[in-house]
Amino acid sequence: MKPRVRQITIAVLAVAALAVGARAWLAPRPAAPAASTTAAPAAPVAATLAFLPTEIVIAEPAELRQQLMLSGSLRALEMANVKARVGGEVREVLVREGEAVRAGQLLVRMDATEYEARVAQARGNLNSARAQLEIAAKTRDNNLALVEKGFISRNALDTSASQYAGAKATVDAAQGALDLVLKSLGDTVIRAPIAGLVSARQVQPGERVAPDSKLLEIVNLQKMELEATVPAADIARVSIGQPVELQVEGVPERFTGKVARINPATQTGTRSVPVYIQVANPQQQLRAGMFAEARLTLASRPGVLALPQSALRKEGDAAYVFVVADGKIARRPVTLGMTGTSGDEVRTEITEGLEFGAQVVRTDMGRLLPGAPARIAQPAAQ
Repeated sequence: MKPRVRQITIAVLAVAALAVGARAWLAPRPAAPAASTTAAPAAPVAATLAFLPTEIVIAEPAELRQQLMLSGSLRALEMANVKARVGGEVREVLVREGEAVRAGQLLVRMDATEYEARVAQARGNLNSARAQLEIAAKTRDNNLALVEKGFISRNALDTSASQYAGAKATVDAAQGALDLVLKSLGDTVIRAPIAGLVSARQVQPGERVAPDSKLLEIVNLQKMELEATVPAADIARVSIGQPVELQVEGVPERFTGKVARINPATQTGTRSVPVYIQVANPQQQLRAGMFAEARLTLASRPGVLALPQSALRKEGDAAYVFVVADGKIARRPVTLGMTGTSGDEVRTEITEGLEFGAQVVRTDMGRLLPGAPARIAQPAAQ
C-alpha cells in the first residue's frame, strides 16, 4: 500500500475509535440502588386465646359423693287385701277404686240371714243347757243335805255331782258355739283394716263368695318402698340408714329416702342382694308400680376441690390441668383423689397442685402452649 493511503486509513480508524469512546462516555448510566426506607418486618406476635365462660370452670368447694345407681318399682309400704271371712252372698259394696277410706270404715255387707238363724239356734241350745244345769245343781244340793242326815248313800251324792259337772260342761260348750256363730255373724260386715286408697275391687253386689275370697285391696301411700338389688361386690358398703336420692319416672320433683332393710340372702342366679328403701310421700305424688332410679350415697366429702372429668389431662400416670392465670395459659400438675358426683356431674377430687378460685379450662381445646396469651371472653349482650 502506498504511504499516502496508509496514513489516511489510520486517521479514519482513529476518528472512529474516538467516536465510540465518546458515545460510551455520554450514554446514560444505570442508577445506583437507593437505600431502603422500609423497616424490616417485625417478628410475628402470638394471638390471644379467648375462652368462653362455658369453657372455663372455677375451682370452688363442692360436696363430692360416691353413689351407687339402683333402679326398681315403687310399692306401698302398708297395704291390705280385704277378704271374706265367711261364705255367702254379697249385699253391698260401699267403695270403689280410688276412694279414700279410713281405718274401721264399713266396706262390704254380706247376707246375714243364715248366720242370724245359727245365732238363734245356738242361743236356744245355751238356754236349754243352762236349765239342765240348774236342775243338776238342785239335785246335787238336795242329795248333799240328805247324805248329811243319813237318808241316802254317798254313791247317790257322787252321781248327782257328776250329773252337775256334765251339765256345766254342756253349758260351756253351748256358750262357745254361740260365741262362734256370733263371730260369723259379725264377719258378714267387713271394715277397712287400714287407712288408705282402694286400689282394686274384685266383687260386685249379688255375687256369692267363698271364705277367704279377695274382695278389695287398700294401699296406704303415705310411705313408699323401693326394692332394688345391689351387686354382692358392693353390699359390704351398704348399711341401714344411708341416704338415697330418687328420680321417679313421670315426676319432675326428686325425693329422698333411706335404706330401711337389707335382705340377708342373695337372689338365685344374679347373686345380688335386695335392699329396701323407704320414701316419705305425704303429698301422695307417688303411686305403686312407678319406676324409679335411685342414687345410694356410699361416701361423702363436703368442701373438696373437685373438677369435671373433661378438665383433666393425663400423660401416663401423671395428671395435669390447664389454667388461665395472669392472662396466660399455665399447665399445673395435680394429684387426684376420690371420683364421685357433684350434683349431676361426675367429678374427681384434686388433693394437690391447685387452689380454690383457679380458672381451669374445662374442655379439650387441643394442644395448648403454656405461656400463650389467654383471656376469658365476656358473653355478648343480647
